[in-house]
Amino acid sequence: MTPHTSPPSGTAIIVGRWQIFHKGHETLLRTALSMAQQVIVVIGSAYRSRNPQNPFTWQERQSMIVSTLSEYDRTRVQFLPVRDYYDDTRWNAAVREGVKQLTAGAPANGITLVGFKKDHTSYYLDNFHPWTWKEVTQDIEIDATALRNVFFEGADPDARLEVMRPYISAPVLAYLQAWARLGVYAERVNEHAAVTVYRKRWAAPFHLTADAIVQANGHVLLVRRGGDIGHGLWALPGGFVDPGERMYTAALRELHEETGLKPLASTMQTAFKCSVVFDHPGRSPRGRIITHACHFDLGNINLPEVKGADDAQEARWIPLKDLASLENQRFDDHAAVLDHFFGLYR
Repeated sequence: MTPHTSPPSGTAIIVGRWQIFHKGHETLLRTALSMAQQVIVVIGSAYRSRNPQNPFTWQERQSMIVSTLSEYDRTRVQFLPVRDYYDDTRWNAAVREGVKQLTAGAPANGITLVGFKKDHTSYYLDNFHPWTWKEVTQDIEIDATALRNVFFEGADPDARLEVMRPYISAPVLAYLQAWARLGVYAERVNEHAAVTVYRKRWAAPFHLTADAIVQANGHVLLVRRGGDIGHGLWALPGGFVDPGERMYTAALRELHEETGLKPLASTMQTAFKCSVVFDHPGRSPRGRIITHACHFDLGNINLPEVKGADDAQEARWIPLKDLASLENQRFDDHAAVLDHFFGLYR
């Protein structure tokens, strides 16, 4: 788009995770640019830690998208990063509020949502009434998941990029080529391989886990993960439920195994507040993992000594006031789990 072919007024919006930004995504962006003077690109899964499904930060994805734009179009495109809430109502409200701020409260009937419905995961596009809906047909059969698999598998990064060339524009390809020289790329390759092995080994339709949210004196107990999956990320103490084991019992067992913390059973029964099920299908790249999170509040006591053990390299009491700032260092959806109990992202 150039200044000689100015589009009509109004705002067009495209929504996605853009992991990786490919030519199908570009079709959406070009359509939006042709329809409205202002274009807002909503970047989903914006603040979470890197994993095989979300290898790029939202800033890196923004850079990829910007690289495909002319100097003129860059002045027309704005970006709206939105975190995962695993709650459609909250997520929809966050998008609407962000758009309202970027459009200075312009009437909703001047907003057009541009997209294509690839499968059941696109249901969220139906939840933005009264925005106008513009459906776009894909010119090329393309899948971001398949592109990520190519990018993070095999021995030669340059060969992988050559395979991806028909599906990705030259500026994005150049960006990925440079990004593949960074240490973070090697980390993603290792984690991608570990998750692939994991999913083959644990191939059941779903698995059950139990997590412990232990609160004491303005702190929450977290562990720093070892291993290849989520290495170094902060997580809730927890793990898989053994056959014949209750969720509550599993949460206490994992708490002891990973942190060394084992108060009296009566102490934990008194401290127990509630348990909540977290079952979003996309909460973990390892597969369909459903967890019961058990919340315990030990009150204003001196913080017990803890030590990382089992598959946790460290255990630490984290001040509640610091939890929100650690969002991009959390494993899986644990930032959203903690948000549920402590209201971190209101």
